[in-house]
Amino acid sequence: MVVGASIPSVSVLAVSARSAAFGFAHGVLTSLGIVVGDLIFILTAIYGLSVLAGLLGSQFVLIKYLGAAYLIGLGVLLWRSKAKAEAVATKRESSLLASFLTGLLITLGDQKAILFYLGFLPAFVDLSTLSFLDAGIIVGSAAIAVGGPKLAYAFLAGRAMSILESPRITTALNIVAGGVLVGVGVVLMAQA
Repeated sequence: MVVGASIPSVSVLAVSARSAAFGFAHGVLTSLGIVVGDLIFILTAIYGLSVLAGLLGSQFVLIKYLGAAYLIGLGVLLWRSKAKAEAVATKRESSLLASFLTGLLITLGDQKAILFYLGFLPAFVDLSTLSFLDAGIIVGSAAIAVGGPKLAYAFLAGRAMSILESPRITTALNIVAGGVLVGVGVVLMAQA
């Protein structure tokens, strides 16, 4: 799981973009959203896979479209934002909740996460025999394995942003980060 979480992916790009554009705290909250999304899948696989499938049905595609639209909107806002002379002021223009939701929605719409947690996890672990302690160990291990690498990316991207004080460079970075978020949203929408 650590290797999988460390490989550059949509979630790594989102964590890096949020951290670079708005600061380390936003990267941490995006990482937390990703971890919470993974934990939702794990707990769903363990305690309610059949119930969820019956309840969501085709509505799961709607969740993916909403997540994609949200990311596209964030990307467009970031793309259009203007750099200011003081880098600190630009870091305060996005809410921490938006960063958390970015991570959560990316994970909830990630087909690889769905396939792994709801398809492969039950194949590797006999979910019917898990105790609460076993479930806790799986949840804790996943939180560390997924969250650790994401936090490292957030830290590195946040540090990189702190050395970029030129408004021109900041504007270019906003355009790139916005483009990445729009691209992620489009990819998620296309895969839905």
